[in-house]
Amino acid sequence: MKRTAMVAQQAMATKGAQTATKQPTDILGSWAVPGLTALFLCAFCLAVAIGSVTVHITQVPAIISAKLTGQALPSQVTPAMGDILWELRIPRVILAAVVGAGLALSGTIMQASVQNPLAEPFILGIASGASAGAVLAILADYVLHMSLIPVPLAAFVGAIGATVAVLLLGGLGRRLSTVKLVLAGAVVSALCMAVANFIIYLAADAEGMQSAVFWSMGSLADAKWSGLLWPTAVVGGSALYFLSQVRALDVLLLGAEAAVTLGINATRKRYVYMTLVAIMTGVLVAQCGIIGFVGLVIPHMARQLIGTGHRRLLPVVMLGGATFLILADLLARIVLPAGDLPIGILTALLGAPLFMKLLFGNSGNFGG
Repeated sequence: MKRTAMVAQQAMATKGAQTATKQPTDILGSWAVPGLTALFLCAFCLAVAIGSVTVHITQVPAIISAKLTGQALPSQVTPAMGDILWELRIPRVILAAVVGAGLALSGTIMQASVQNPLAEPFILGIASGASAGAVLAILADYVLHMSLIPVPLAAFVGAIGATVAVLLLGGLGRRLSTVKLVLAGAVVSALCMAVANFIIYLAADAEGMQSAVFWSMGSLADAKWSGLLWPTAVVGGSALYFLSQVRALDVLLLGAEAAVTLGINATRKRYVYMTLVAIMTGVLVAQCGIIGFVGLVIPHMARQLIGTGHRRLLPVVMLGGATFLILADLLARIVLPAGDLPIGILTALLGAPLFMKLLFGNSGNFGG
């Protein structure tokens, strides 16, 4: 027991020393949240203003205020333009913010829980499980002409089922290990993708296959006010919970032995955190399909900006993820004149080069 305590203390000292050398100045850390908040608000107004119907960015707050209070719209904005912005574009931008914040938060929690800087929400097989469920529901509707289950619900059930399978496999042998979780996630992900591809192959329905493939690429085009309640509630509730867990998250970065020494049950925390991440990501994937790289790139960029302490990291990550996905969705709407580009393609095109720069430019800023 003494040896374990000494090992943990040495690990804490080493990690603490590394963190101290990598922590940016207090000035940068204190200005990160206000600066990102201002950037988020600018991105929000810009995304609402630009599109097939364009208004001046300064008119966006007036339009929102007029719709909320029932007052007259600005003189330059016709009622039809106001309805388009209020019913179509603003819910889409809000959903982009919620999804971006939720995916970035999920990635941060995953990386701390499994002590793996390459972890993201989909490491648990959430994306592949959701894809298998959604493909089954979509093609059942097109091929069998019967709606067995709504596509969002099928995607959510598939995501949760895949996560349960990963946790069961990762917990074999009485102890939940990070290595087994990663391997179990890879196995379940491959299995679910094989099932989804097999269903598509057997269906042989062109329209259904196109719909399934488009869903798997991610899209925010179906955003509606009525569909914002659950994603916003789940992401908001999860954010409040994880903000209360910043000490435990910091300790998990030090390893299981250090966590035990400090009185934290690392295995139990991992089960709880990953279950919440699975629920949150499942709800988001069910709303907008599969959107990759947000949970991988944003946490790394945030750590380089303000360090690894989760008290500051979590708000910065959520603001950064929300801003990133709002701007990515704006590009997805305007880059093609004929229609929307699936946002999952754009996040991969933007995220992959950014992640390579982070990986090869400064690969040591994880966990201290």
